[in-house]
Amino acid sequence: MSEKKGVKDAYSIKTPEDSINLYRSWASTYDSDFAKQNDYRSPIEIGKYFDKYSNHKDTPILDVGAGTGLVGECLDESSREIDAIDISPEMLNIARLKNCYSKIIEADLTKRLLINDNHYGAIVSAGTFTHGHVGPDVLDELLRVTRSGGLFIFTIHYQLYKQAGFDKKILEIEKSITKPNFHEVSVYGNNLDKDHGSDKVIITVFRKK
Repeated sequence: MSEKKGVKDAYSIKTPEDSINLYRSWASTYDSDFAKQNDYRSPIEIGKYFDKYSNHKDTPILDVGAGTGLVGECLDESSREIDAIDISPEMLNIARLKNCYSKIIEADLTKRLLINDNHYGAIVSAGTFTHGHVGPDVLDELLRVTRSGGLFIFTIHYQLYKQAGFDKKILEIEKSITKPNFHEVSVYGNNLDKDHGSDKVIITVFRKK
């Protein structure tokens, strides 16, 4: 039981290489040992708010930091084209098996993406803008690959909104986006971890102008 991965392992990541190494060993049990056991809510909440804010033009969708495809499963009934992007080939292999995605893209989100300008109609992401994973500067590249009017719905860990500079980045790009809507939701429904069981995320919603 001591080898089971958990929230502390995810939050201890410091580099893209750390992500690759962690998720290589975690991919096969991530859904059962982490998402299901802790009632991981973020992908479900992303699906809910996508239904609330989206329209038929918000396609294709890019699922950023898609992991094993939990968000894709929540969006699957939308019958829209959804692509998955993640740094972990092992996690993406699990996502591929769920048949939610039109395309699987293995890439480091901190680098320039091999995606054309103005390609996507929507960006979604759950659990990527969190401790040790991806910082706010990635939003510049995501804006580049999204067309005018494209919808953004993603989670930011509540402790990092100011700590990691997401608040400053939102101000920096404010002329390129509509006024954001923010929704604070619980990450877990059943996580007894004394340090992280009550964690929250800020679901951030805006459109590219």
